[in-house]
Amino acid sequence: MILPIYVYGQPVLRVVADDITRDYPELAELIKNMFETMDRADGVGLAAPQVGLPIRVVVIDLTPLADEHPEFADFKKAYINAHILETEGEEVSMEEGCLSLPGIHESVKRMNRIHVKYMDENFVEHDEWVEGYLARVMQHEFDHLNGIMFIDHISPLRKQMIKGKLNAMLKGKARCSYKVKTVK
Repeated sequence: MILPIYVYGQPVLRVVADDITRDYPELAELIKNMFETMDRADGVGLAAPQVGLPIRVVVIDLTPLADEHPEFADFKKAYINAHILETEGEEVSMEEGCLSLPGIHESVKRMNRIHVKYMDENFVEHDEWVEGYLARVMQHEFDHLNGIMFIDHISPLRKQMIKGKLNAMLKGKARCSYKVKTVK
């Protein structure tokens, strides 16, 4: 089942998501559907708020990047109750896009090393340091769990420059190749 991706303006995208327990209804099916939705949308990460659920669940699949980054050849994971505990290293600027903001790509600065704690699909706890591109993707997706969107990290001038695109999204005029649900 393909889930709709909620685009800019959906209140659920601005809510701090709740941790869940292992008995969350149909969690395995939700994770499977989130991976399918993300794959169809050509993304590498998807957070539950992006499909309308205010819970701390994220899926990340970096296998499409394996040609350029062999370390991601088998990288497909779910993160449950994920939290960033601390960041360190250098701040690195890179262009980002988001399935909730189709057609918008902006340069965002993020720390290159993060300390995270999360549960996997079997509710085994993980506490680890992550670096590089994976750290960036995790920060982007985990931001969604805290009601933060990547455009919150750009300058007021850049926000003003993309205001027309954002307003078009609020009117349901987003162009993308995947199913979206807009504000009514």
